[in-house]
Amino acid sequence: MIDAKGVTFSYGDREIVRDFSLRIHRGDRIGVVGPNGVGKTTLLKLLTGQLSAQKGNVKLGQGLLMVQLDQNRSRLHPEQSLAAAVTDGSGDTVMVGGKPRHVMNYLQDFLFTPQQARTPVKVLSGGERARLLLAKLFATPSNFLVLVETTNNLDLETLDLLAAVIADYHGTALLVSHDRDFLDRVATGIVLAEGHGRFSEYAGGYSDMLAQRGEKSASAPQSRKAPKDLPEKRARASTPKMNFADAHDLKSLPGMIATAELRMAELEKELSDPGLYGRDPARFTKLSSELAEVRAQKDADEERWLALEMEREALEQD
Repeated sequence: MIDAKGVTFSYGDREIVRDFSLRIHRGDRIGVVGPNGVGKTTLLKLLTGQLSAQKGNVKLGQGLLMVQLDQNRSRLHPEQSLAAAVTDGSGDTVMVGGKPRHVMNYLQDFLFTPQQARTPVKVLSGGERARLLLAKLFATPSNFLVLVETTNNLDLETLDLLAAVIADYHGTALLVSHDRDFLDRVATGIVLAEGHGRFSEYAGGYSDMLAQRGEKSASAPQSRKAPKDLPEKRARASTPKMNFADAHDLKSLPGMIATAELRMAELEKELSDPGLYGRDPARFTKLSSELAEVRAQKDADEERWLALEMEREALEQD
């Protein structure tokens, strides 16, 4: 996806990146870490083609479709509904991973209720706006995701959600984060800013990087050699018995099933009009097709909910 060789970049006499090489393959999740002000953002811009290297070169793979989270949130219009924000007002369907999803069901993946989907963006809290931006981002066609300091100021629920969504993402990701636990959960490789333009590459997550450097794990007290501004792993009250994605599905599927049943009732009512086919055969066909799709999705959701409920009961008995 990205092949960087001997990349060097300076601002005046200050060398920000010196003779750095990195090859990012399809499916990699690369975390970039280090103290503030050492050149992480500059390196990211060099790797993604936003800056040109003064020495060396960066080659981007063919067909690279890159998206980056808009941290300023300027892409959210206050008066627009959540559903319209995600679909850009183009209807009730979004394409996720090459497959169509009804926007109501898709928003439930990001912890929004069906009732919230029709409310305006302006009523959302800061955390809810962050989740809506993530929903919008992952509904954008892409195969390369760039997240810069996205984990800052996220609550634990949203951070868990982000980790789960990235785990399911079918493309490649480049992440700048100070959150050790998050990087341990999602990263397949770490690029560490050593200072004075030097960057080093390590396999695995943050704790793996520390182990390769002969330092203590991320859960242990801070090592002298570790970057000083990286916070310790976030404490959690307890370890959940189910992983986040399954627990979230178990909680959200009943609402999704109820939404599907309401939509089915609407479609069946309109299709029951004996004169519909004669007046508008194209609409009759469209509604019939949607009814079949909604029914099939509802049946699949019911089966998954039942399987998850059985898993939950089994875990509680252990």
